[in-house]
Amino acid sequence: MLDRFFQNWVYAAPPFALLVLGLYPFIGPTIELSVFLSLPIYMVHQFEEHDNNRFAVYLNEMMGKDRRGLAPRDIWIINVVFVWFFILAVFCLSASNPSWGVLAAYLLAINGFVHIVWAIKFRTYNPGLWTAVFLFVPCAIWIFREVPAHIAIHAIAALVVIVLHAVIMVLARRAA
Repeated sequence: MLDRFFQNWVYAAPPFALLVLGLYPFIGPTIELSVFLSLPIYMVHQFEEHDNNRFAVYLNEMMGKDRRGLAPRDIWIINVVFVWFFILAVFCLSASNPSWGVLAAYLLAINGFVHIVWAIKFRTYNPGLWTAVFLFVPCAIWIFREVPAHIAIHAIAALVVIVLHAVIMVLARRAA
């Protein structure tokens, strides 16, 4: 039963994104709209990326057939634990200090940058590219423009997100 859950989690993302949007009048006013929208935008991206297991197939083909690659459980952990809960933590942090909203911007910007670099490097579409270009980049720019933050918070936020991506890459390589 858990295998089906891990294989089909992405189909909960669009309705959950709508639910999150519906909660904005109740919890949204405590944080900037651009920061709040980062979670439903990320969920739309995850649907493009993981529908029909596209990203796992793409990544596992890049890694080679001799490697195990990412299992559905790994992808669920990365996307729900490392993304959804991370952004929910950003909501909590930015409710008390709006400057921490830049964490969401760095998460969007760095992930979008990776998708764009892969597209240029491999000269092909990669799952999640369109939402990275047309949703992540504009939302990250909006957050950077809307949320004032000291340079130290920018440095910490960028470092946290880079380390988070590095941990994910290490886990992906270990799974291989």
